[in-house]
Amino acid sequence: MKLSRLRFLQLAAGAGALTVMPRAVCAQTYPTRPVRVIVPTFVGGTPDIVARLMSKSLSERLGQQFIVENRTGAGTNIGTEAVVRAPADGYSLLFVTQSNAIDATLYDKLNFNFVRDIAPVVGIGRVALAIVVNPSAIPTATVPDFIAYAKANPGKINMASGGVGNPPHVAGVLFQQMTGVELVHVQYRGGYLPDLLGGQVQVAFSPIPTVIEYIRAGKLRALGVTGVTRSQALPDIATVGEFVPGYEAGSWYGIGAPMNTPVEIVKTLNTAVIVCLADPKMKARFADLGVVPMPMTPAEFGKFIADETEKWAKIIKVGKIKA
Repeated sequence: MKLSRLRFLQLAAGAGALTVMPRAVCAQTYPTRPVRVIVPTFVGGTPDIVARLMSKSLSERLGQQFIVENRTGAGTNIGTEAVVRAPADGYSLLFVTQSNAIDATLYDKLNFNFVRDIAPVVGIGRVALAIVVNPSAIPTATVPDFIAYAKANPGKINMASGGVGNPPHVAGVLFQQMTGVELVHVQYRGGYLPDLLGGQVQVAFSPIPTVIEYIRAGKLRALGVTGVTRSQALPDIATVGEFVPGYEAGSWYGIGAPMNTPVEIVKTLNTAVIVCLADPKMKARFADLGVVPMPMTPAEFGKFIADETEKWAKIIKVGKIKA
């Protein structure tokens, strides 16, 4: 069952009304044992990279191990459901990704409702994607040239992604909707970089941290980045929006917890993450990867998720994307 946008915002705004445990129990003693951070995507992907950076920093700041556990399958739904079913005690957290907002529309039947069952805790960061091509397979260096080349070769360019409905896929769908090009979607269960580097597929809309070293080494060519502004990590690469007005896509990350997690635990986690994001070493590492910090209160993160859910629902419906 899907909830209305209004209901979504009401739930997010109600984060302060979560079950309250005594401050001495929650704020002063949490955490007293290791905390699981469930990442619902594969090892080595951008969400995994960012989750491990943040978990390490939280371990140092809060004095207990924050242990990343990759729980993949069914998009992000297996990992998400594991957190939904976990005790609401702050020891099982979800590394929330854009896919959670996408899946709300992509899947008709789920065993949980993301809005109802996961409490937003804090935003972590945004990551623009890069449109990357194999230089030996695609003879273009700019977005306009690629659009012209793709229109001259309809249905002959393979676009890789990690699966139907994941952020790189829907970013590619949006690009096709706005430019009129026709790309052939090739989905992978996991990483597609070996085939992109080998030329079996020719283009991908890939999170910058995943491909930045290949771009710097000249093994992949970046045509454009999908954010509103140019990436600090790739300042010479134009945004897609400079040539396709209004185009914007990307990935984003945050932390969620089972609904009814005590408000003091949510507050402790929110404060700790925001302090970690302000640390100069973390900021430098994020900048190098192309990650833009996104500190938010629980209510702000909940509203952000609602807005993203609404945006991608329209694209999924127009593109007739099915899980």
